[in-house]
Amino acid sequence: MIRQLIARLFWALTPWTLVVERVPDRPTIFVGAPHTSNWDFVYMLAIGWRLRLRLRWLGKHTLFTGWKGPVMRALGGIPVDRRDPARVVDEVIALVHSGKVFGLVITPDGTRGAHTHWKSGFYRIARATGLPLTLGYMDRTTMTSGLGPTFEVTGDVRADMDRIRAFFADKSGYHPELRVEPRLREEDDSNA
Repeated sequence: MIRQLIARLFWALTPWTLVVERVPDRPTIFVGAPHTSNWDFVYMLAIGWRLRLRLRWLGKHTLFTGWKGPVMRALGGIPVDRRDPARVVDEVIALVHSGKVFGLVITPDGTRGAHTHWKSGFYRIARATGLPLTLGYMDRTTMTSGLGPTFEVTGDVRADMDRIRAFFADKSGYHPELRVEPRLREEDDSNA
């Protein structure tokens, strides 16, 4: 109740508009992109709290040290040691298979530094758990943030990523110059 009131106040005061195509009616992986600013975190919480979504999110393990640890966990954080990404994917899959039900927020373009591809963990988790993807975004050109379509992945990496690319094609992020085109290294692999 308190979180929803905070979120209502936030959306009333921010110059950004919340746009929701459809609120997922079952656990899903929320693909948050373009991830270009720490403000993405604030907007993710505001979306989740406003829509009463039970969100968990992956964050680099250094965010969970010291006094920040309990705060980040209370906000739904799951620490990730990015030095071993395969283990992270396996741990999240195990959480889902253990019966813990939640919406998982993943920013596949990872850190806001220079890189050319998205990380594929979100896709591997969706395939292994049967969770659908819900596309979440920030778009500075329209000053909108929210949720787009929800869909099941097919296993055809290129076709699924084409669908994702089409949705994010006109989404700029908070800092448009830091946007990374949605592309997985697996798409470049001749076996994809």
